[in-house]
Amino acid sequence: MVITSAHIQPIVALVAGILILLMPRFLNLVVAIYLIFIGLAGLGVLKALHL
Repeated sequence: MVITSAHIQPIVALVAGILILLMPRFLNLVVAIYLIFIGLAGLGVLKALHL
């Protein structure tokens, strides 16, 4: 299976959800990192970095 940018967002959402369940105190940090990542992915910055 090849992981493309279409697969990255659900994977990040799943990891963020698990982290929030395991460590509820870090909710703000997890949400902030998730929003930054989704914003960068939406702008195409991650494709430019070949991630």
